[in-house]
Amino acid sequence: MDFDYTPQQQDLRDAVAKLGKRYGHEYFVRKAKAGEHSDELWEEAARLGYLGVSVPEEFGGGGGGITELAIVCEELAAAGSPLLLLVVSPAIVATIVNRHGTPGQRSSFLPGFAEGTLKVCFAITEPDAGSNFHKLSTVARASSGGYVLNGRKVYISGVDECSHVLVVARLEDARTGKLKPALFLVPTDAAGLTASKLEMEIVSPENQFLLFLDDVEVPASALIGEDVEAGLPALFAGLNPERITVAAMACGVARYALERASTYTATRSVWGRPIGSHQGVAHPLAHAHIQVELARLMVAKAATLYDAGRDLEAGVAANMAKYASADAAALAVDTAIQALGGNGMTTEYGVATLLGSVRAGRIAPVSREMILNFVAQHLMGQEKSY
Repeated sequence: MDFDYTPQQQDLRDAVAKLGKRYGHEYFVRKAKAGEHSDELWEEAARLGYLGVSVPEEFGGGGGGITELAIVCEELAAAGSPLLLLVVSPAIVATIVNRHGTPGQRSSFLPGFAEGTLKVCFAITEPDAGSNFHKLSTVARASSGGYVLNGRKVYISGVDECSHVLVVARLEDARTGKLKPALFLVPTDAAGLTASKLEMEIVSPENQFLLFLDDVEVPASALIGEDVEAGLPALFAGLNPERITVAAMACGVARYALERASTYTATRSVWGRPIGSHQGVAHPLAHAHIQVELARLMVAKAATLYDAGRDLEAGVAANMAKYASADAAALAVDTAIQALGGNGMTTEYGVATLLGSVRAGRIAPVSREMILNFVAQHLMGQEKSY
């Protein structure tokens, strides 16, 4: 059992942290409130090779794994500038294309992921079905030229920044007649695909959208894999990295909030002594710090299992990492705000601006309640409750 990063991983962590600090939380908030995207940070991270760390070297990437990508996600968040599309484009879509795409899809898309010049968003969640892929109403049917897609999606991140969207639909299996999950790479400017921006109470440069697919035609080459049988394993190949990188980002946000709070409480003096010298202030911060460190351990375990190809174990650990990190991040931000008092609610001190995102982290991309259902049923032998 080894808890140390390799020298290369530590160098990556240090370098990404340095980059993140040059931008910081003020940059992140300024972009979000101006309705702009964090393009400068994304482009510089791309030029330095950080966005393609998990793409195979043969396609111009770093040849690393989800461990390396999680490091990038965590350190940018720890500097106050999390990049949500890192979770969507490199973690979910690039992993799916790499592991289950056709040779043509891999050669067409992976170099762009490696360079950071290609952004692809991911569309699974629906207004009625949520992310339950067994109940999705978005359906694809075969046509003479490929496939035609119809349906609706909701809470789709970054559609306005991406050239393609990876749509999870259901497609009829010609052998059984049953509808099975199938994934399609759809250009965001395809005829019949429209997006409507959702107004969210979250401070973020990335936007959320409703997607409408009305007779959207795509060629046969848009289907991930050779046939419908590739859909389900491809979907799971992307969902575990999503949970791991979301968890890493949450840990980074928590570290940022606690660093802001601990700096403040160590220097703010009331009645002749720093407020951090009082246990009523210090103990909650220490408790939150411990929860964050425990969550970081589970993130590292999940990423290690995934990179080792132990997918079943990685799925369990990824869900636990997501649960632990979401709770730890929410606790850290709330504790930081309380420690700063009224200053904690100002934009200037840079912690209240994280409230919306850490609260959303307990809901998406999978709710804490569904993770508890999973653990109770599959690890503790309880009867399915839903």
